[in-house]
Amino acid sequence: MKNIPLFLSLASDNFSGIHPEVLKAIEEANRGHAMAYSADPWTKKAEELFKHHFGQQAEAFIVYNGTAANVCALKHVLSPWQSILCPENAHIWTDECGAVSAVSGCTIVPLPAKEGKLSIGSLEPYIRHKGNQHHVQPGAISITQTTEYGTLYTIEELQEMGRFAKKHGLLFHMDGARLSNAAAALNVPLKKLTTEVGVDLLSFGGTKNGLMGGEAIVFLKPGLSKNFEFVRKQNLQLASKMRFLSAQFVALLENDLWLRNARHSNAMAKFLEEQIRRHFPQFHILYPVEANALFVQLPSSLIKKLQEKSFFWIWDEERSIARWMTTWDTEPKFLERFLADLHSL
Repeated sequence: MKNIPLFLSLASDNFSGIHPEVLKAIEEANRGHAMAYSADPWTKKAEELFKHHFGQQAEAFIVYNGTAANVCALKHVLSPWQSILCPENAHIWTDECGAVSAVSGCTIVPLPAKEGKLSIGSLEPYIRHKGNQHHVQPGAISITQTTEYGTLYTIEELQEMGRFAKKHGLLFHMDGARLSNAAAALNVPLKKLTTEVGVDLLSFGGTKNGLMGGEAIVFLKPGLSKNFEFVRKQNLQLASKMRFLSAQFVALLENDLWLRNARHSNAMAKFLEEQIRRHFPQFHILYPVEANALFVQLPSSLIKKLQEKSFFWIWDEERSIARWMTTWDTEPKFLERFLADLHSL
């Protein structure tokens, strides 16, 4: 294993390693014995930290991954005759193999979303049949912050979405796999983008922001989490050695590691954008670079050669659109080498 070459990329923030502070927290939790199934002191501490960041009414439950967070959260609060209104590029629609529908029985309704964001106008037509027994009933709005295109909902847009959801009796779910990046970019506390704009339940990301693995479901509406412990257990998401998942969130939330990591990855994306615009104006950047993602249209002849040097995913094969993601461990010298390779090719 010592001969495995160092592999760096712009492919995904899932590719990055474990932040040293998180790894240290896991190591420190690995001393002696502790109660199993979330009855340990690390889990209690993590739950307190979630209340600190999201409000005293917040109830957090840690699960293994992001798909599980979305699936279990939405299953718990909805019935099979209800629908989830989401952007057409939402992770629950395009990248979770139908898991939300399969487990919850709910219908997912993907809606047009400019630059990855839902608008009130796109939601309104789906409210008209509310109460009609012949139609699936809208039960929740689900948005992603940051969006799948790396763009941001502003606080004002989130407030408007929250008011719309409350007016029409819908639950407001946020897929916050990269919520930390959004809060860092907008320079606001996590609460400002969630609790204070009317989000009812949140899937909070850790894996993309320096954790080894682990996400959290955070219920922000009082009473909404009732009996959720049974849903988590029945859906295979109650870790026996929960302390090792919880210790990671303690490290992430206690001393604002979530913010430091997110600020760094955002800054690296901004640096890359500036260099592309300055030195490669022929390459079209499709969406505003507001967090840690760039979507760039490249000559098709260039892609494979560049991927061999620093791997990345192609978002749209037909249009030759690459997605470049920066992470907590992206370094300027790596980006400089990437840009040099781009120039030489």
